[in-house]
Amino acid sequence: MVGRTEEQRRKILEDAKALETPGSSPSCWSSSRASLAKEVTEAVDVPTICIGSGPHCDGQIIVLHDVIGLSERPPSFAKRYADAAALIKDAVAKYAEEVRKGLFPSREHYRE
Repeated sequence: MVGRTEEQRRKILEDAKALETPGSSPSCWSSSRASLAKEVTEAVDVPTICIGSGPHCDGQIIVLHDVIGLSERPPSFAKRYADAAALIKDAVAKYAEEVRKGLFPSREHYRE
């Protein structure tokens, strides 16, 4: 449920309030509407953690592979901060080339 209909929004809000008990863990929201995440965050006393649900939660989660550019098709809400895939491909290509040319392993990389 992402809260597209009023009935879904009401049910999600009711569920969030029902889960709010003394000592309860943070509430995690994935791909819900930002307005709903804001409503839930304001309605409960436990921290809310969002995955693609906008800026109104108490915390944010994004999968590391999406952040560093290892995912082929990251979700639209993920922001890429690095292109680790290109770095890895380049490193593996250099390694393979050195092995084929007999440059690796060199004396400094093994023991007799």
